[in-house]
Amino acid sequence: MENYTVSVASLPLSDNPIPNNKITKADLLPDPESSLNSMEMKEKPIGDSTIPFRDLTNLATKKESIARIIDKLDVENNLRYQRTVEDTYCNVYSYDYCYFAKVYVPTVWWTDESLEKILNGEEVEAVFEETVDRIYSSAIHDWFLQWGASFGWKRMHTVEEIQNEVNANGGVGIICAKRKEKGLSGHIVPVVPESDSHKAYRENGIVVYPLQSQAGKLNYNYFAEVRKDWWNDELYSSHVFYYHE
Repeated sequence: MENYTVSVASLPLSDNPIPNNKITKADLLPDPESSLNSMEMKEKPIGDSTIPFRDLTNLATKKESIARIIDKLDVENNLRYQRTVEDTYCNVYSYDYCYFAKVYVPTVWWTDESLEKILNGEEVEAVFEETVDRIYSSAIHDWFLQWGASFGWKRMHTVEEIQNEVNANGGVGIICAKRKEKGLSGHIVPVVPESDSHKAYRENGIVVYPLQSQAGKLNYNYFAEVRKDWWNDELYSSHVFYYHE
C-alpha cells in the first residue's frame, strides 16, 4: 500500500541509534468503526476489546499472548487486511500487530511542519490529514533508521539474530524493505516467536527464513520458507531488521 508517503526525502538513510526525547508518538485514538470486519478507518487503532494485548508477565505469557493476537487478527481471513485492486495492507497489519504487542510502529506520522514544531518543544495534537498523515512501508523503512531508537527499537543484522531474540525474549521483530521505485509499495512484516506447530526454516541449524506473519498480495498467519528471502528481492533498494523487547 504505497499511494504516497510522508517525509521520505527528509529522512537520512544512515542509522541513527541515539534516542530523541522530544519526539512523540503520532497515534490516533481507537475507533469503533476501525474493526477487523471493515475496510474503514485503517489509520486508527482497532476499537475491539476482545483482541488481547501482549501479556508482559514472563516469557511464556509473552509468547502465548502473541499467538493469541495472531489468531485473533487472523490476517488470512479478516476483511481489514484483504488486498484490493489498488492496495495491499502490510503496513496496517504490522501496525495492528505491534499495537496489541504494546510496541510502537506508526501507521500515521507527523507532517514536516508538525515534526518541526515537536522537535522545537511544542505540543502538537495528532489530527488526521492535518498534523499527521498515513505512512507506508518504504517510508517506515526510513522511519526505523531515523526514529526507531527513540521508541525502543534495536537494529538487528541477520535473520538468525532477530529470530533468536524473538524466541528468547518474547519480543517483536520487524523486517521492512524499501522499494527502489519511489511511489511503489515496499513491504513490512513481523517476525514472530516459534512454537511446536510453527517454525522458522533452518539450514545446518541456522535460520535462513524466519517465522513471519503478513498481509500483502497473499496473507499468511504464519510463514517461513514459502516466500524465501523476499527482502533481498531486486524490487527493493534496502531492508532493515529491528527488534523491540
